[in-house]
Amino acid sequence: MDRLWRIAARACAILCIVAGYPPAATAQDSASPDVLRVTLLGTGAPDPTVDRFSVSTLIEAGHQKILIDAGRGVTMRLSQLNIPLGKIEALFLTQYHSDHTVGVPDLWLTGWLPPPFGQRRSPFHVIGPTGAAELMTNLERAYAADIRIRMADQKLSREGVDVKVDEFSKDGTVYENDGLRVTAFEVNQGEAVKPAYGYRIDYAGHAVLVSGDTKMNENVVKYGTGTDLLVHEVFAVKPELMRSTAIQRIAAHHVTPQQAGVIFTRAHPRLAVYTHLSLIGSPTVPSVTTDEIVSQTRETYGGPLVIGEDLMAFEISAKGIAIYRRGSH
Repeated sequence: MDRLWRIAARACAILCIVAGYPPAATAQDSASPDVLRVTLLGTGAPDPTVDRFSVSTLIEAGHQKILIDAGRGVTMRLSQLNIPLGKIEALFLTQYHSDHTVGVPDLWLTGWLPPPFGQRRSPFHVIGPTGAAELMTNLERAYAADIRIRMADQKLSREGVDVKVDEFSKDGTVYENDGLRVTAFEVNQGEAVKPAYGYRIDYAGHAVLVSGDTKMNENVVKYGTGTDLLVHEVFAVKPELMRSTAIQRIAAHHVTPQQAGVIFTRAHPRLAVYTHLSLIGSPTVPSVTTDEIVSQTRETYGGPLVIGEDLMAFEISAKGIAIYRRGSH
């Protein structure tokens, strides 16, 4: 992992300030008013590994904290940053595969509890494409007993466990507050995987794009052009595994490093970052290495590139992009 941070430092030497901030120094602090901070809470896929939890991204804009997706382990990563779960003002969902939503009930219900790790005192705000209301209605039904028991036994307020859902069904601005604007755009993960969206985040003259899960898609280029940070998914396996029908079906919903490189070249962000790394291996065929991902991306893209890791943070300001590790393992 340390080698990956050295790669990140070299890749960004032209435009980034690579800062070795002490983990505790920025753990719970709000970002400065003119800074947009992005922290990769989970950079993995459905694989149940401790090194890469499934996908979730924290966005901090001044005092505001929002999440894009809530994969496995999202609450534990927030705890490592000393961020109370109740401080998340809105959760944005890109789609409804379980690796993007399995952390939702934990974030919602644990964030309602009164200890310092929770403390939500307003409704849990979920924003997503059509289907978000159905998801939350079913979760409320599934956890009705837990809610009823805690309200009766611990005298918890209903307000902190109530749910507010905003759905959308087309491209456009889906959230705007105190200078922070979030724009949703449709992506293409295949005919059967709908809806699927990505998000562009604008704040204080800075811009970040999070692709969500997608095949090559013109909307990513359209909304990602000229952004400070373009955070994109990637899928890569050894050629031997591509003989498997199951692997072929997974691959059909994602981009290869070479395809992602084309997107980066066309969108020309200040920094390209990989998250949601789907690197499937088998007992006889090892997973693709991060060095191989970089090499394959370089076939089509020559700009600044970072392989994301859990708890890697990007602080975007007028000075550049600072990259550092947050929290503790």
